[in-house]
Amino acid sequence: SQPILGELRASQVTPESVQLEWSVPEGSFDSFTVQYRDAQGQPQVVPVDGGSRTVTVPGLSPSRRYKFNLYGVWGRKRLGPVSTDAVTGEGGWVELLRDGCLYPIYLFVSAPEPQEEKAPSEPRLGNLTASHITSESIQLDWSVIEGTFDSFTVQYRDAQGQPESLLVDGESHNVTVPGLSPSHRYNFYLYGVSGQKRLGPISLDTITAPAPQKEKSPSQPHLGQLTASQVTPESVQLEWSVPEGSFDSFTVQYRDAQGQPQVVPVDGGSRTVTVP
Repeated sequence: SQPILGELRASQVTPESVQLEWSVPEGSFDSFTVQYRDAQGQPQVVPVDGGSRTVTVPGLSPSRRYKFNLYGVWGRKRLGPVSTDAVTGEGGWVELLRDGCLYPIYLFVSAPEPQEEKAPSEPRLGNLTASHITSESIQLDWSVIEGTFDSFTVQYRDAQGQPESLLVDGESHNVTVPGLSPSHRYNFYLYGVSGQKRLGPISLDTITAPAPQKEKSPSQPHLGQLTASQVTPESVQLEWSVPEGSFDSFTVQYRDAQGQPQVVPVDGGSRTVTVP
């Protein structure tokens, strides 16, 4: 059956070399090939006979990450690869004092694994609230718990049920939604846009204020019944009522014995007058 390559790992790492070890869980290979790129980015190949399970890769640069790929050759087939990463160490010659004598030795320290940059966490939307509610508009306010957004989108349906959308720049955390209907319930959805992602929504259910009441114009006053009282041979006292409202003044008109028109002015607070 076709042989299988096992795990590849790095051991005995020095500033200038890495020893690689691998296993073959099943079958056998005719030979192996180790491939990697040197410090200048040029591809390198290390051939290994099929009976070996280890090889030392020399001529490396200190404090550098290398990726090694191992292929197994079986007949005309090349199987794999299995891969591993290794970072060469740092080192140098020092003198060790022992028994009163100085001995030159080479010390090396494995370089620490480079820390991968932590991907920035996704921004997070906070709460959505409403303020400055009128019969025709609502101001929406929101918070961002973490990170920043490129822009925001507010979505809702108008009084006729048609979808509406408002685009807000990423620096703003509030927007006024105009053109609403009085005493109508609206459900607002806020999305945050970060790169190619749309995050959210957070939502708010609120009702616009009632339409403002128009001031009632004062009703027109009404005259009541006019009666004559205390009639004498030369005068008549007139009395009247005002069932609703008030008048600025009154005017009594009549014609005298010669048929000439006569006018008697009366102030608005009076409800009686004597015509002499």
